[in-house]
Amino acid sequence: MPATDPARDLLLLIDIQNDFCPGGALAVADGDAVVPVANTLISRFSHVALTQDWHPPGHSSFASCHSGAEAFSTVETGHGPQTLWPDHCVRSTQGAAFHPDLDADHAELVIRKGFRPELDSYSAFFENDGTTPTGLAGYVRDRGFTHVVMAGLATDFCVAWSALDARRLGLDVTVILPGCRAIDQDASLARATEDMRTAGVALANRLD
Repeated sequence: MPATDPARDLLLLIDIQNDFCPGGALAVADGDAVVPVANTLISRFSHVALTQDWHPPGHSSFASCHSGAEAFSTVETGHGPQTLWPDHCVRSTQGAAFHPDLDADHAELVIRKGFRPELDSYSAFFENDGTTPTGLAGYVRDRGFTHVVMAGLATDFCVAWSALDARRLGLDVTVILPGCRAIDQDASLARATEDMRTAGVALANRLD
């Protein structure tokens, strides 16, 4: 595992939003348990960035926009298979807001993703076509970060995709597992965990 330097590394917290927490439109089981872990990490790191799902109404990833489709089914798109989700994190709604207990004011940067109606975005670095940038890669490069420490929601989707893209960009990556929770749809957590390990992502079971 690469050594973590809270004064020099970037802490990246993924989608800790109301709709992904209990009571939300796409709640991850025990999702709000990541908040105290995230806040502990925020208190230790000098540099913090947050991602925020920010969908327009009628986003193409919503099952409600596909006649007869059920949530969590899959359709083919021009950039590959797309899971259809319940409407969630619609921009400017309470569901899209950060969890109220998250110390979000300490963030230097907020990256909003998934705002293009026709294109979903799991990764903090690229939309789901794998090529459209969110701008985070340029920020990381220009600020000189080489190690990104991640936590958030959900382990097997947005956290994993972000970690894999960060490795593809040549960054060292550590995922703090106590600060993550998974959807685990059809063994997606096991697959994501194996993919991260294979890519060289460090999976930490402790905060220190």
